[in-house]
Amino acid sequence: MTYVIIGNGVASIGAIEGIRRHDPKGQIVIIGAEDAAAYGRPLISYLLAGKIGPERLALRGDDYYVKNGVELKLGTTATNIDTVKKTVTTDKGETVKYDRLLIATGGIPFVPPIPGVQGPDIYSFTTLAHANTLIELSSKIKRAIVIGGGLIGLKAAESLHDRGVGVTILELAPRILSGGFDEKAGKLAANRLKNVGIEVNCGVTAKEIQRTKEGRVKGVLLTDGRFLECDVVVVAIGVVPHSALAKEAGIKVERGIMVDGKLMTNAKDVYAAGDVAQAMDQLSGEHRVVPIWPNAYNQGYASGRNMAGAKLPYLGGLPMNSISFYGLPTISVGTVNPPDGDKNYEVHALLDEEKETYRKLVFRDGKLVGYVLVGDIDKGGMYTAFIKFEMPLAGEAKDKLINAGPEVFLWPAELFDETWNPEPAKAAR
Repeated sequence: MTYVIIGNGVASIGAIEGIRRHDPKGQIVIIGAEDAAAYGRPLISYLLAGKIGPERLALRGDDYYVKNGVELKLGTTATNIDTVKKTVTTDKGETVKYDRLLIATGGIPFVPPIPGVQGPDIYSFTTLAHANTLIELSSKIKRAIVIGGGLIGLKAAESLHDRGVGVTILELAPRILSGGFDEKAGKLAANRLKNVGIEVNCGVTAKEIQRTKEGRVKGVLLTDGRFLECDVVVVAIGVVPHSALAKEAGIKVERGIMVDGKLMTNAKDVYAAGDVAQAMDQLSGEHRVVPIWPNAYNQGYASGRNMAGAKLPYLGGLPMNSISFYGLPTISVGTVNPPDGDKNYEVHALLDEEKETYRKLVFRDGKLVGYVLVGDIDKGGMYTAFIKFEMPLAGEAKDKLINAGPEVFLWPAELFDETWNPEPAKAAR
């Protein structure tokens, strides 16, 4: 059996480990567009900030691929998939045959149609190459504007600030990390950034990037009429699934590559995982693209074991984020901003502005479906367990969770009678 994986990120690591759990001998070929072996993308912000060296980025040891019998084709781009002949063509002129194929091409930066956005001095921040470019620039520039107050934008801003660059964040939503935070959590995080010298502007974005006669960036005109000078602009609004290759091959693509309960596409023996996949979301029961690190690994692992014949269902992912703002830790998991006026949801929140702590719990149908922790995150893993295993909560147990926090004795007894294999989640950590 020959397994071909297009893409070399955390989903591919998951797939290797899923395959090898069920097939120790099959041939595995990875086609990766970047020159580097799989690395921790969340760590590139620490590299840019100067907190770690490049040797700390690798997800696995130097001998990992050899031990797992993996053939690496790095610096190589897949240009065509033929689902009838079961082949992948590359930009090197190679034709690689497969028995099972995984598309794990991830996401690509979304660049909005802002006047002036095309040209020099505009950067993204999603790859090691992007980080190295910004490291080289940081000693030559004084001011940067980051468009986007999501996870990527915030880490880019923090990293540039740590390199001595003056940074301004622009976020169109009324708060930073609008998908994972509510107003109170967003305010605490924004205040911490402002206190260290990073300017945060919410409810506003770039109307136009203005340039000199020579074509270099001189500043950004905002939607509220202000003009901010800068040397560079980092566009960090988010990523979109890198699904063009699949679409050209006739594979079903909506927002991402559509997959079934075993992560297989509508093309026989072709699977998808990670930021490119539109897979089951545990809480909503709908197919969604959730571009986060744990989901990518777990989808890779699940698709790998199914490619190797396991035929086990993928139980769905959870939206989650964990980020620290200069010593202020935060965690956000599940549904944290339920629809306004929806009486099926019950929200309990506790804010202490002086201590910079915040806890928000969201319930639906007698179960915890989301939470936000700011400042004190010690029991985050236990809150997540209540969501992941859909533990029923009522009466005294629910009151204790709200008032005293999560404890193992609140778990239903039947949970301990069920078999559960924690290996994928353990490996992702």
